[in-house]
Amino acid sequence: QVQLVESGGGLVQAGGSLRLSCAASGSISSLNAMDWYRQAPGKQRELVARITSGGSTNYEDSVKGRFTISRDNAWNTVYLQMNSLKPEDTAVYYCHTILYFMNYWGQGTQVTVSS
Repeated sequence: QVQLVESGGGLVQAGGSLRLSCAASGSISSLNAMDWYRQAPGKQRELVARITSGGSTNYEDSVKGRFTISRDNAWNTVYLQMNSLKPEDTAVYYCHTILYFMNYWGQGTQVTVSS
């Protein structure tokens, strides 16, 4: 079992910054890749950023150069630093991982960017 708890969302003006955190507990290990997804109203959930156990990262095209995913040395917290936020970044952001072929999601944290 894995538990994921996100925090750090909120309301910010366009051009501002937020840092999201995802605290993982349970059978998590440094071998798990960790992801951030987001879902805007009326849209499908989309992958925003991924970090592997080796620290390799990849990003959805619209956030490249603005968002940075990282994980701490204890491998139990993942961060998403979001800079130069735009109104189109408004969404619920979810932390995600896969363990033994099962998907685990956090409860989500709302990010709202005003113009």
